[in-house]
Amino acid sequence: DRAGGDVSTVTYEVNLDVDAGIAAEFRSWLEAHVAQMLALPGFIEARTAEVLEPAPAPGRVAFCVHYRLHDEAALQAYFDHHAAAMRGDGAARFGGRFSASRRVLRDA
Repeated sequence: DRAGGDVSTVTYEVNLDVDAGIAAEFRSWLEAHVAQMLALPGFIEARTAEVLEPAPAPGRVAFCVHYRLHDEAALQAYFDHHAAAMRGDGAARFGGRFSASRRVLRDA
């Protein structure tokens, strides 16, 4: 889907692997975090899901967030000006009890 012909939009995918013992607290934090991300310039929408397959390791819960941005320049501006602080908030709250991996996707 090219969203009204806009072929330049990109999706920033963040995959989170979380200790099940903090999953409820993490999920609440993640909801607020996603709202903060959407307030940043260039972000259009976000979608959060709990990952079912592949199943997370025992004692873990996995989430996937897709952020849609206007274009790659908007994503680069996020990396340059906001990413360190936004990522640091989760690390400060939850330490080593979660990990994150990221991908950038361009609409085809």
